[in-house]
Amino acid sequence: MKKSLLFAAAISALAPTASPAQNRAPQVERLRDAALNGDNHAWDIVEGLTTEVGPRLAGTEAEARAREWSVRKLRSLGFSNVRIEEFDMPVWVRGEEKGQILAPFLQPLALTALGNSGATPASGIEAEVVAFSSMAELQAAPAERIRGKIVFVTHRMQKTQDGSSYGYFGAVRRLGPSVASQKGAAAIVIRSIGTDSHRMPHTGVQQWQAGVTPIPAAALSNPDADNLERIFERGRPVRMRLLLTPRQIGTRKSGNVIAEVPGRDPKAGIVLVGGHLDSWDLGTGAIDDGAGVAITAAAAKRVMDAGRPRRTIRVVWFGAEEVGILGGNDYARRHGTELHAAAAESDFGADRIWRVDFGLPEQAKAVTDRVEAALSPLGIARGTAVARGGPDLGPLVAAGAPAITLQQDGTDYFDLHHTPDDTLDKIDREDLRQNVAAYTAFLSIVANAPENWGHNAPQR
Repeated sequence: MKKSLLFAAAISALAPTASPAQNRAPQVERLRDAALNGDNHAWDIVEGLTTEVGPRLAGTEAEARAREWSVRKLRSLGFSNVRIEEFDMPVWVRGEEKGQILAPFLQPLALTALGNSGATPASGIEAEVVAFSSMAELQAAPAERIRGKIVFVTHRMQKTQDGSSYGYFGAVRRLGPSVASQKGAAAIVIRSIGTDSHRMPHTGVQQWQAGVTPIPAAALSNPDADNLERIFERGRPVRMRLLLTPRQIGTRKSGNVIAEVPGRDPKAGIVLVGGHLDSWDLGTGAIDDGAGVAITAAAAKRVMDAGRPRRTIRVVWFGAEEVGILGGNDYARRHGTELHAAAAESDFGADRIWRVDFGLPEQAKAVTDRVEAALSPLGIARGTAVARGGPDLGPLVAAGAPAITLQQDGTDYFDLHHTPDDTLDKIDREDLRQNVAAYTAFLSIVANAPENWGHNAPQR
């Protein structure tokens, strides 16, 4: 008996010792699979936010109510250091919105003002419409063709899994109004930056270039843009009537809501996850970005309940993202010098995650390999792009923070994006759980990794 015990002990001593990271692998799998098979935290958060608060336009009373709601929710979930970091911002609000084709065929229009749109007179405006097929065509047009007219820019955004077409087509919304104003247009209407075929116009922000006079700027629903194209094909002059009465209401408060899972080792850095709390005012902001704040907080809750992690997990629900990444800039200003081991933002809806991209330094290669292995059973493959983390994280990543991007399937995202159709019923609970499972695995690995690494060199 004694010889057997001595032999077993000798074999055990010769066997390779599992690293702390390897020893944690079964726990990561258990946490991941528990989230996949039964997480209700994320649904509870997004259901509560959309039901009890609803639309959350940046800088308004509704966004302020959302911050207070968020503080109560995060505290009830057990997070520590829950707080609001406020900042000032200029606030634009929507008014009355009407449009119709007057000639050659009387037609009503489904449209909505773009963020920061100028206003028409209270009686509206009537003018001839001049059409352009693209942003490039508008930029090349002589001012004489545009002056005093309503500009119409049409284009057809294409569906892509990674949402990459948004950058190209979105330029018409972001830049078109300033170009039209510089050329003397009375107003501009664009085909919505969206991929649906419903009479649901897509809003979105645009910023007036320095020195440009704001003019009325609106987006048509895709079916209305289709119809207007067909009217132009008849070869007859087109006249439109527009009534838009948005206004700037001055400086108001927005803010970031922050909560933490304190880590055991303050020198090991922070793992930041989150989404943006504000939304556009047409829908209830379920997919953009109620789902994102819900997914990341639910994952952090699961890691917190499993035991105190090595690194602090910081959950940030950013304010005023839709109108210019104001919350992301404020966070970077306050916290950009703190050591962030990794940062990830969920802001692309609630469909399944299909790809993971990394932006961690070489010293963290073993960590990224473990994350890849833990995500693979969820149908998530490793990509080759350098992760940027998400819109609100742009300023922080530019300051050197390493990022991870868990890329959701965006094939149908722009059917709903910035429309009245962005509501809770569009979220599939099983897809939501897959997101929580992925973020739980990532957080558990990175927050507990024994390896150390610092900021990346800022990308220029």
